[in-house]
Amino acid sequence: MSKALDVSAESFEQEILQASVPVLVDLWAEWCGPCKALGPTIDTISGEYDGRLKVAKVDVQNNPTIASKYGVASIPTLLFFKNGELVDRAVGLQSKQAIVAKIEALL
Repeated sequence: MSKALDVSAESFEQEILQASVPVLVDLWAEWCGPCKALGPTIDTISGEYDGRLKVAKVDVQNNPTIASKYGVASIPTLLFFKNGELVDRAVGLQSKQAIVAKIEALL
C-alpha cells in the first residue's frame, strides 16, 4: 500500500517546503506509462524510509503550476528537497538503486 502523500499546488508549500525531513516528490500523470511503472518503486521506498523521508506524489495534469515552477519538461521527474530547497532531480524511469543513492545523499 502506498504511503506516498498526494500533494496539490495548495498543499505543496506546507507539505514539501516546510517539511522537517528531506522530501522525494514524484511528478507523474495517470496517462504516463513510465510513471505507472515507477509507482511501485516509489511506494516501496516510502515504506522503507518512513520517518526519515517524506515521499509525495504530484499529478502534473492537475497541478501544472508545480511542474512549471520547477522546469519539469518530461515525466516521471523526481525532485529531492532538503530544508525547503530543491537539491537534486532525476528525469525518466529510474532504478530503485539510483533513487536510493540520491536519498542516501540527502540523509
